[in-house]
Amino acid sequence: MDLTGIGQAATAAKDILGMIFPNKTEEEKAQLAASLALIQAQTDIDKTEAQSSDPLEHWRGAMGWVCAIAYLNNFVLSPYAVAFGLHLPQVDMTQLGELTVGMLGLGGLHVYQKVNGK
Repeated sequence: MDLTGIGQAATAAKDILGMIFPNKTEEEKAQLAASLALIQAQTDIDKTEAQSSDPLEHWRGAMGWVCAIAYLNNFVLSPYAVAFGLHLPQVDMTQLGELTVGMLGLGGLHVYQKVNGK
């Protein structure tokens, strides 16, 4: 039993200081837990995709590789081939851009479907 009130004053001061200077360890634990939850959610989505037999998922992956190879050709291979006297045709950037934007849109919708369990 605290007759002088010093214990209560110390507890109140500790609570006030805790509001001004929060415990970083608790905040860091909460941030880590949130990060781990996001990583686990993405891992679950990846596992679901890997087990799926949906041909559209494989089609999207193949189209992603087509886009990547076309960009590699346009921005890496063709410029360096000129230095060796070779001429490599380039993919039209208008069509490649439309394909890439479409793929990104499908990828976003795909993630939306997976997150919502459809």
